[in-house]
Amino acid sequence: MKITDVRASCYRIPLEQPLTDAGHGRHDHYDLVTVELGAEGGHTGLGYTYTVHAGGAAILALIEHDLAPLLLGADARRIEALWRDMWQRTLYVGRGGIAAFAIAAVDIALWDLRGRTLEEPLWRLLGGAADRVPAYVGGIDLLLPLDQLMEQTRAALGDGFGAIKMKVGRDLLAEDVERVAAMRELLGPEAALMVDANMRWTVAQAIAAACALAPFGVYWLEEPVAPDDYAGHRRVAAEGSVPVAAGESLRSVGEFAHLIAASGVAFPEPDVTNVGGISAWMRVARLAEAHHLPVTSHGVHELHMHLLAAVPNASYLEVHGFATERFVRQPPHFDAGACIPPTAPATAWSWTRRPWSPTATPDRTPVPVGTSQR
Repeated sequence: MKITDVRASCYRIPLEQPLTDAGHGRHDHYDLVTVELGAEGGHTGLGYTYTVHAGGAAILALIEHDLAPLLLGADARRIEALWRDMWQRTLYVGRGGIAAFAIAAVDIALWDLRGRTLEEPLWRLLGGAADRVPAYVGGIDLLLPLDQLMEQTRAALGDGFGAIKMKVGRDLLAEDVERVAAMRELLGPEAALMVDANMRWTVAQAIAAACALAPFGVYWLEEPVAPDDYAGHRRVAAEGSVPVAAGESLRSVGEFAHLIAASGVAFPEPDVTNVGGISAWMRVARLAEAHHLPVTSHGVHELHMHLLAAVPNASYLEVHGFATERFVRQPPHFDAGACIPPTAPATAWSWTRRPWSPTATPDRTPVPVGTSQR
């Protein structure tokens, strides 16, 4: 089944309200890069990635100039071969980075094309380990006043979620401790409470923070230090008394191999949109399984619900604040704090409305950044 056309686009998606974390600062938009593949027989596949703050136009250009010519005329069924070809084509400038985002968008489109052709949902196509995945709500809420943080959490609890993640990494550790203590009091002793520092701290600061937060029964401490500081992660994991989750800022399977080999992570956290797509995400999940580690996710929960349901070592699914699920035909369905993946074929990813359509008020209309057609 030959690929007959490749269409890539980039859109700037405004957020309904600004969000803040310790590592990336203020978020008021994200770039969404889409890839639509056409194949013989009228079959199509949709893939996408997203960025924080910047980079969407560069990803679009890489797809247009370097990946699309490689894809046209190729057999869409040979996903692993195409992944290797894309990796090799971008090897000198890639081995991660923006190239991993571009490869991810194409790889996701290829898997979507396969799911549509075989009329199977992705989670069953990839293994079908479970038909429900536990989920947590991940707030991007570092600067929310405490009363608003509590209000946000009560709304999530009211929706049936029993696991919550909050941001830490404020200027004073005492403020983090106060907020985590308040959150634990609200949640009660049984609910899972994750905290996320978004790479804010030095190793010494992260160890001190982990020890200070441990008495509140923290389920995991996420991204405590710089993502490629493998030795630092090991020290935080060994001395901090709290399990470490990390990996959303890693861009290759090799980087995860280094982090796991360093004993620096309890919950590997690949993001399908930036680690090289579904093919690469599944390799990380299998690597984690081989080391007896549960795998979790970051962002795009409408995609990750399929991947976590596919593997036997799934941990929690993150319900992310960027709300990319609003553009898909079958958004995630939640029941009692768990995500139920759809049984419809991969056409569940089809746009229910194009990202360039107005989503709210005129000042919240996504802006097209560029489009290419091959």
